[in-house]
Amino acid sequence: MKQSLAIFLLFNLLINNITAQDIRNNPGSNHGNRFEQLGTILPTPNEYRTASGAPGSKYWQQRCDYKIICEIDEPNRVLNGKETLTFYNNSPDQLDYLWLQLDENQHSTINNAGYDNSNGMPKQLSEQDISRMKGKMDKEYGDNILKVTDVSGKALNYSINKTMMRIDLPKALKAGEKYIFKIEWNYNICDRMKYGGRGGFEYFPEDGNDIFTMTQWFPRLCVYSDFQGWQNHQFAGTGEFALIFGNYQVSMTVPADHVVMATGECQNYKQLLTADQYKRWKSAQNGRDITEIVTLNEATQREKQKSKNKKTWIFKAENVRDFAWGSSRKFVWDAMPIKVDGKKVMCMSAYGKEAYPLYRKFSTKAIAHTIKTYSQFTIPYPYPVAQSIEAANGMEYPMICFNYGRCEKDGTYSEGTKNGMLGVVIHEVGHNFFPMIINSDERQWSWMDEGLNTFVEYLTEELWDNKFPVGRGPAYKIVDYMKLPKDQLEPIMTNSENIIQFGPNAYAKPATGLNILRETIMGRKSFDFAFKEYCKRWALKHPTPADFFRTIEDASGEDLDWFWRGWFYNTDPVDISLDSVKWSVVNRDSVAYNENDKAIKSTPVAKPIQNSYDDISKIRNREDKNIVFATDADTTLRDFYWRYDRGLVKVDTTSFISTINSTTEDYNAEDKNKIAGNVRLYELSLSNKGGLVMPVIIEWTYKDNTKSVDRIGVNVWRKNENKIVKTFLKEKEVASIKIDPYRETADIDEKNNQWPLTQEPTMFKLFKAKGNSPRGASTGKNPMQREIRE
Repeated sequence: MKQSLAIFLLFNLLINNITAQDIRNNPGSNHGNRFEQLGTILPTPNEYRTASGAPGSKYWQQRCDYKIICEIDEPNRVLNGKETLTFYNNSPDQLDYLWLQLDENQHSTINNAGYDNSNGMPKQLSEQDISRMKGKMDKEYGDNILKVTDVSGKALNYSINKTMMRIDLPKALKAGEKYIFKIEWNYNICDRMKYGGRGGFEYFPEDGNDIFTMTQWFPRLCVYSDFQGWQNHQFAGTGEFALIFGNYQVSMTVPADHVVMATGECQNYKQLLTADQYKRWKSAQNGRDITEIVTLNEATQREKQKSKNKKTWIFKAENVRDFAWGSSRKFVWDAMPIKVDGKKVMCMSAYGKEAYPLYRKFSTKAIAHTIKTYSQFTIPYPYPVAQSIEAANGMEYPMICFNYGRCEKDGTYSEGTKNGMLGVVIHEVGHNFFPMIINSDERQWSWMDEGLNTFVEYLTEELWDNKFPVGRGPAYKIVDYMKLPKDQLEPIMTNSENIIQFGPNAYAKPATGLNILRETIMGRKSFDFAFKEYCKRWALKHPTPADFFRTIEDASGEDLDWFWRGWFYNTDPVDISLDSVKWSVVNRDSVAYNENDKAIKSTPVAKPIQNSYDDISKIRNREDKNIVFATDADTTLRDFYWRYDRGLVKVDTTSFISTINSTTEDYNAEDKNKIAGNVRLYELSLSNKGGLVMPVIIEWTYKDNTKSVDRIGVNVWRKNENKIVKTFLKEKEVASIKIDPYRETADIDEKNNQWPLTQEPTMFKLFKAKGNSPRGASTGKNPMQREIRE
């Protein structure tokens, strides 16, 4: 009969072998529900939030506008403030009261949230530690509410519960109505370096000046949402903020020689700056590089003078969720414009002389790079300003953030300090997107801002410098955390205040998960489209985890419930083990036109060839022609199909194809050799020892020292979540096999990823190599030595 005998033989052999293995390796129920849909774990879709993950046709959110007048009493370090709030009830509900946040009460000994952690006896105590343990502070801190009235000045009833304040309305506020009220307050500004926290002052004894970082400094409306009602969980310090959008006009009175950097745009620079400074500011609007508005010389002169006069800086910001500012006579101020989606964004930095050599060179450049890169991966940056303030910490607010990175006294700095400063600036400026624009509830789900932001920070650092020493993002970086005992782990979907290891859980693990989705599971094109869609749908809105999960699936066409379940709702690690390898050579003696013929021919075990390692994202970035540093000079670094598509590899297919028109049914030895071509079959048995399923990436190293990679999708585990068997046909003899060669799945045990096994030296051999033996070493078989698998 007429047919392509070679194709028939090869497919028949492979299908029969795989089918038989499926039966042998699926002996009954083996499911741990790893591929089941999330179902009722996610909230039921409704007219506010759809099953696709998009805002519904009746989506709504509240709004509050603020007019604030405040003043820093520098000698006494007191903040005095008055605010007029206009609250818009855009919900369909009637409201009898409003909840506000008094975050400054975190520092109060009376009205703090009252959250305690267990603590053992320390080995040593400082004077400050003793004071904290006694519950004593140098003065009482926290908000002192002086007056709460309606717009006409009539007093309103209010009640303070720790870090929350409830205002009882004189009559119910109906859907669609607005309510205007006023608050007067003050508080002692705390020494942030002594008592901690995000806002306060830092004192510089060398010149007798302060840097004030004014954050969480005014009573703010809580979020009232469709999915939770009032978000009035106490502020204990870890879980950050849930806030509503609004417009701000803020007047800040400070010593006349201070420079103020704040959320939004200043309305009165001409009245505040010297003639030379204002001229520099105007010139900077169209500058091609960084312009110093306030110079180092001017800042150092102001440090000595300490003006007793005052000036008022007026800022406006539209559609932001918060307002923060910094004030000091120590500030040097520089600026540089960039264009994002055709609109100008002023990138600006402020810093003291202690950080000048580092911040003057890098800070504003890093802001510009961050805003541009995040805008590519998410949405175009919508605000007119982005600022980085050096304040020996790291914290973010709309259009402004506070970062660290100071030099030695001689003006030098280490490479580690430089990279740390760049990482913090990129991270905190990136927070403009998560959660300042894509406005998730930090109090409940820290990972939705910290994790997503850390992921895009990683992408941004990679594009800043292809060799940047990233701390979080690549899969191998999370392995040490993933291999911890279960009692030291909790799912990503854990309330912010209940997380034991905050950095790995809220920052690193979600960022790593998104990187695995992008590089290994979905592919860059599909993931990037879906991620952008999420950002576009929920920009300037309040997303929940379900909105994120559903949007990524909806926009990509990928069923990822298995991934959300395993990576976000569980603590299982990845540990895929290559348990055994069988192989056979298909030659004229082993290939026959017979479906029952099984060809098994063993070959000697080959020595493993060591693999060089590079992060998968770095490799792909170098290969991406859309990235400026990409080069095609070394085509040997390209994968097989890239080279083949460009005619750089020639493949001889004569060993696979017989003459289609042949009608011969008997084949002599020469015909059989031509058909078989001495191809080889390799059967790999793999087991899921960690519990979390993942795609299987297999690197083959051949006897001629060439390599190739096969990628098997995660669905291979659907019928058996514990063990799989896969058979491959190769034209060349394999010397060694390695699972996850680029370390892109966070596999916690790489020792079981190789064939043949790479033997580790015993302790005896290690010491013998040094010319001595370990004390008490046994001459018997080392119990840690593992036997070679078949």
